[in-house]
Amino acid sequence: MIDRSERQHESPTPPPGRRLRLLHIAAGPRPRCIRHERFRAALATLGELEIVTDARDWPPERVAERVRACDVYLGGWGSLPLPALLAADPGSLRYVCGLTGELRYYVPEALVAAGVPVTNWGDAPADAIAEGAMALLLATVKSLPRDVLGVRAGQWGVPSRYRGSLDGLRVGIYGVGAIGRRFVELLRPFRPIMSAYDAYAAELPEDVGRVESLDELFATSDAIVIHAALTPETKASVTRERLARLPDLGIVINTARGGIIDQPALEAEVLSGRLRAGLDVLEPDELPAEHPLRQCPDALLTAHSVGSGSGHLRPPPLLVWEQYALDNIKRFAAGEPLRFVMDLERYRRST
Repeated sequence: MIDRSERQHESPTPPPGRRLRLLHIAAGPRPRCIRHERFRAALATLGELEIVTDARDWPPERVAERVRACDVYLGGWGSLPLPALLAADPGSLRYVCGLTGELRYYVPEALVAAGVPVTNWGDAPADAIAEGAMALLLATVKSLPRDVLGVRAGQWGVPSRYRGSLDGLRVGIYGVGAIGRRFVELLRPFRPIMSAYDAYAAELPEDVGRVESLDELFATSDAIVIHAALTPETKASVTRERLARLPDLGIVINTARGGIIDQPALEAEVLSGRLRAGLDVLEPDELPAEHPLRQCPDALLTAHSVGSGSGHLRPPPLLVWEQYALDNIKRFAAGEPLRFVMDLERYRRST
């Protein structure tokens, strides 16, 4: 989940008289998060871009030495983790531009605490993931998995009790950050009854009722849609007991993180036919080939991909998160406030 706030941070004054030095250190042979030529070319217009590859075996001291010589470090998928010792001596490093949502694998908490500005991709994936959640919910409400499997097996049609409508459906939303709010916008025209639980949200959209606990959310919903971050508080918070509060043929949709759900408990409910589920994420994130959930008519599994993709048939010139990164580097160069800056709370909650 991406935090809903768009905190800004006063950018340090960039060094005068020379071009920015931009650095990315990839563990493998290719820079996964700077793989598109159009993005690399755009970055190169903003400064001297250096991409180091095959650095998997570099010791922390060597990584730190290289990073201290740059002004802006770009980190994300496939990049080496920044060593914590940079917090005490960042050298010339003045800004870490994260190219993903969660940065805990790439940026140490100590660097954030030391005051080096660190940004992530903000709300860049909100539209795509909200669309994915909407697709899973609609398909599950309409029992499309059961229909498709039945047709392939030679049947025609499914019992009407499996097929419902969003009109009047009680939809409980777990987490109302940027993605959750975008999901509400998509869901609103279908006239459901929406409620939400979010311990961090000061305000909710006006047509979304607030409940005070997860127990209440599950007890008052026909379908649960999860948009929460994976934190120590949310891990395995969708328990067997809470799932039992959903009505027969109730629905669980998850495009957030698999670890939020007690997966064996959900599997038991779905395989028994009591509940239905649309799951983009699992814990672990892949089921064995022989797992019965793969063939279950009440489960729709999308292998952590339903929120990916952009445009229609052809990609846009730049992806949203690439545009955000370029915008923030331009802001840094101009001494303007950065967008999507991580403080410690946001750093710990962003997944």
